Amino acid sequence: MAKAFLTRNIILQHFTWYFFDQSLSILKGWKNFLLFNLNFFSIPILLKSLFSPWRKYQVSYGRGFDALHYLEALFSNLIFRVLGMILRIILIVSGLFFEVLIFFLGAIVFLFWLTLPFLLIFGLVLGFNFLIF
Repeated sequence: MAKAFLTRNIILQHFTWYFFDQSLSILKGWKNFLLFNLNFFSIPILLKSLFSPWRKYQVSYGRGFDALHYLEALFSNLIFRVLGMILRIILIVSGLFFEVLIFFLGAIVFLFWLTLPFLLIFGLVLGFNFLIF
């Protein structure tokens, strides 16, 4: 009998939906935004390929041994690797910046969602006090 009463009480159903079901949906959406940002900036892939040449640019060392050509290819390949590392670090830092931004914005939205009913009640009480007094 008590369980039937709880399932028919619309106020308890509303609080269950608001504080449990919908809060869980907000947390899942927040997690999806965080995972999307990691995939959008490809942070794990950029970390794995941090020291790779930029866009796979490479100068061939050629056949035989020509010291001048060998040093030219060595320094060119080194420059391509350093350029790739710098650009990847810039992308990683910007991706992590947006990850932190999404984390804090999600926390603000979630806390606002949890406090919204109390703010509504507080606003109604304050409005009635202004109306009466």
